[in-house]
Amino acid sequence: MAVSTNSKPEGKRHTYEWYVVVICMLAYVFSFVDRQVLALMIEPIKKDLHLSDTQFSLLHGFAFSLFYAVMGMPLAYLADRFARPRIIATGIALWSFATAACGVSQNFIHMFLARMSVGVGEAALSPGTYSMLSDYFPKEKLGRAVGVYSLGSFIGGGIAFLIGGYVINLLKQMTTVSLPLLGDVRSWQLTFLIVGLPGFLVALLFILTVCDPQRKGLVQDGAGKAKRVSMGDSLRFIRTHGKTFFCHYLGFSFYAMTLFCLMSWTPAFYIRRFGLTPVEAGYMLGTILLAANTVGVFCGGWLNDWLMTKGRADGPMLAGFIGAVGMLVPAVAFTQADSLGVSLGLLVLAMFFASFPMPTSTAAMQTLAPNQMRAQISAVFLLVSNLIALGIGTTLVALLTDKVFGSPKAVGSSMSIVNLVATLLAAVLLWFGCKQFRLSLAREQAHVNPAGAVAHSGATELAHAAGTVPLDTTRARVPERKNA
Repeated sequence: MAVSTNSKPEGKRHTYEWYVVVICMLAYVFSFVDRQVLALMIEPIKKDLHLSDTQFSLLHGFAFSLFYAVMGMPLAYLADRFARPRIIATGIALWSFATAACGVSQNFIHMFLARMSVGVGEAALSPGTYSMLSDYFPKEKLGRAVGVYSLGSFIGGGIAFLIGGYVINLLKQMTTVSLPLLGDVRSWQLTFLIVGLPGFLVALLFILTVCDPQRKGLVQDGAGKAKRVSMGDSLRFIRTHGKTFFCHYLGFSFYAMTLFCLMSWTPAFYIRRFGLTPVEAGYMLGTILLAANTVGVFCGGWLNDWLMTKGRADGPMLAGFIGAVGMLVPAVAFTQADSLGVSLGLLVLAMFFASFPMPTSTAAMQTLAPNQMRAQISAVFLLVSNLIALGIGTTLVALLTDKVFGSPKAVGSSMSIVNLVATLLAAVLLWFGCKQFRLSLAREQAHVNPAGAVAHSGATELAHAAGTVPLDTTRARVPERKNA
């Protein structure tokens, strides 16, 4: 089965391509503002809607992650076939409307449905963006491009805390605010309206200025035409490289469990453990996210590209492993420190290393997968990752706090337990995944050039497996179906 290639000229500066990265990053900023602002307002929302920690975790994690993950599959299927900017812009408009709808919620069910809709809208962004960037950039620059895009998650998270803290401080003397049509709304409800509605401008900017790039590395049929690839083909590709995707999907999912645990429950921890106000927690954590996490994303993307240029074919997996090892101690220890200063210092380290997998997990998938499968394979990863990291991880912290320790002030101990287990599992899986990833790349290269592989008598594959020879993986193909 042939595969077309169409690489960029070596000297191309990719000016417009970097503009698209910035626009995609801006959309990602708004997605995380809309997603994360809920965490800072845990106490007033719990009080007004009469929620437990477990119910709040369902709003913050399960309601969002379930539909974010499930809807990612059909939306990725569309992104592999139709104009990706239009699909992404529609998703931006939907999640912006749903975030504003959170601001008029009157009970748990209203908020749950609104959070579900936020998840559906945001499911359109990352699979389509990853697919576009892999067409815009050569593989040796893909890590940095995805890294810049991924900055949006932590810029958005930081802005969410800063805006949330500002609005809470601004309205601290006011229990309700009167708005046209809506009547009296609480300050936390007004926050959702403020952060949700500007997203419509980003959707419009996306439609007017972002072009769908020419697809490269397309799987072709016998007549030399681009082959339509089904979800079944993508799942068979994943099964063909089962060990690699097992280590990748689960390894980076447990890594993300630690990250989302930190982002979801750290405000509550500092409010309950050290007596910070929501305003103080918002300003402090927003600053940390804007500094430590954004630097961490950039360093993770740079490390991935540096390892690739040094001939490490497993660069994306190895960079993830290095980050997990660096994150282990600070992610567990920061909740056990008696001093606020020591705790914040450890949190900065934890957040820095927790950001490494944002670009590296994506680079691994886009490097191995053929073009028509990239969005779908990314969607499968997001399905697994969000169900494990957001759906299970954040709720597990709440269950330990409510059912095991029986005290809201024990949330720090719950976080330490979840972070310890998740980070250890991530490090082990990614370490074993390095070898499996190298072997998968070697097998795909052998499929493209079987004569060359035979001529080398297996020596080339062994060299690739050792990570000492860089691979050209832009010609990866769909596994052939055997005749019955």
